[in-house]
Amino acid sequence: MKPADPAPIGTLLLDATEPRTLDDWLARFATPQWQGCFLEGWLFEGPEARRAAEARLDAAGVRARLRSAYKPLVHWFIEELPACSGGERPVAAVVRYPVHPGAGAQRFLLEAYPLAALLPGCALVFEAGADTLHYEVALTFASGAPQTHRVFAPNQLRPDVLGAAQLCPTGWLRVGRSEGAGDLIDTAQATEFENLFWRAVQAVRSHPWPPQEPYFERLDLRVDLPGYECPLDVPNECISTFEALHEDLYFGLLEFFQLHSGRPPGDRLLQPGQLVPDVRPCAAGAPPRVRVVARPFDTAAQDAAAWHDTDAGQPLDALDQAPSPERIARELELLGGEPFGAHSRQGRAVRGRYLRGSRAPVLVSGGQHANETSGVVGALRAARALAAQPGAHFALLPLKNPDGYALHRELGARHPNHMHHAARYTALGDDLEYRASAPWYEREALEQGLALSGAQLHLNLHGYPAHEWTRPLTGYVPRGFDLWTIPKGFFLILRHHAGWEARGRALLERVAAALLQVPGLPEYNTRQIALYQRHAGTLPFERIDGTACIQSEVQRGAPVTLITEFPDETIHGEDFRFAHTVQCAAVLAAERAWQDIVAGA
Repeated sequence: MKPADPAPIGTLLLDATEPRTLDDWLARFATPQWQGCFLEGWLFEGPEARRAAEARLDAAGVRARLRSAYKPLVHWFIEELPACSGGERPVAAVVRYPVHPGAGAQRFLLEAYPLAALLPGCALVFEAGADTLHYEVALTFASGAPQTHRVFAPNQLRPDVLGAAQLCPTGWLRVGRSEGAGDLIDTAQATEFENLFWRAVQAVRSHPWPPQEPYFERLDLRVDLPGYECPLDVPNECISTFEALHEDLYFGLLEFFQLHSGRPPGDRLLQPGQLVPDVRPCAAGAPPRVRVVARPFDTAAQDAAAWHDTDAGQPLDALDQAPSPERIARELELLGGEPFGAHSRQGRAVRGRYLRGSRAPVLVSGGQHANETSGVVGALRAARALAAQPGAHFALLPLKNPDGYALHRELGARHPNHMHHAARYTALGDDLEYRASAPWYEREALEQGLALSGAQLHLNLHGYPAHEWTRPLTGYVPRGFDLWTIPKGFFLILRHHAGWEARGRALLERVAAALLQVPGLPEYNTRQIALYQRHAGTLPFERIDGTACIQSEVQRGAPVTLITEFPDETIHGEDFRFAHTVQCAAVLAAERAWQDIVAGA
């Protein structure tokens, strides 16, 4: 017998179970009174569980079809198209997606992602449709008559964490006396997936939090769920209800604490503490469960469990995953120069190095958002190359957020291919770039790097999701992050102070031109941008030499900040090596260009 989980240490806010919706439906409908009926159900379970339940209902005399409530169109093409077409792939398809007044105009086009990549060789057209909750699909085959299908997308309007009405995917049950009819039942059905989320939210809402931030050290949200993961035949793409619930819990509760604090939505100054959703598959036979515990940090135990220095023998440029803190510290020692740094809220070292020289100085940093790990290696590789140049002059902070980095490794031990945005911010729960008051913790190291070097250019290496990012229970598209929901290649963000616009523009153009010489990068960007535009419309960024770019005036940080964005969250192996190669190339190109720009100013 598996031992029970240890009792939580800290303040228990909630420990509750929920009935499994699929089990409830089986108990209800596999009875004599429903024999001869036709049942259609939509819920947040995987194909294997749904097929097994269909077989049990069929054996009881109920014709059943159970579908996914999450991304129903994509699942229809994967699960039902082969039977409709006899295994033949369509040569052309027209998909009319819903345009509902309760959602953004492109919401259901985004929800169809990455269908355009799943149908190679098919002339696929998306068209805006009516305000019904159905996709209309018209298919053409090389050897047969055209087909038309209606694919239901079960949704309902309901208030989100902030009380705003959102159109959200939901469970649905339809039962009739004939196939496709709903004369007996046709209504939304709350599933355990939805109920577990809202029970966690309500437990947090109703707790008497102290008036001052941070409200807790660490808030654990453990959910055991009969969910599923469905890998897709598209690089890095996998439909995962575990990951989707993690994202909804993390950002939904950030929004609650913003409201609780009196701050406006999206305020990155908020410091609630460290929010940690941990969403796992249910053990066999165990009920769905949610447990919420506010507890103290246990940094030593976390590090002992999460880190082991497995990358010691790998060359830096061959690393296929995020390096350990020990490896980062060794690389900094080998670099030489003057050490500087600070400590995080959890007491971890934020290590930097300053190399003084005759060139125009730059500051290179990575790991601000600690689940964006390619920038950590890219910064170390670039620093090694810069140090080999005569007159090298730069400051380096390869990992600005070690607390988030440790959480990323902790969560990644169970789900290595998830985005883990709980590790995005610091242990205070804030984005350290926006930290505006003491205690400064990690922010102090950044200010030291700027002061020591006198750098007027900060090369700030970032990443973003390498696969689709959703929040299905609060409107599907992540609020405040609309442009980040699907990948669009490697791109650049240029921020400058007043009076620095021309120098910033020159830098952007020089770096974009240099990136054309990175093997494979132009083709990579072209592929990703093309798929983005099929599902999200025209890319709202300028493109310079094939690289998407944004430039704006921001009176924060160094006079010029160049932010790199590689879709690196969740990638490993050769994809990770490519990511940090691109990050390194961008730093070296920017540092070279900056010498000429400063000299000509």
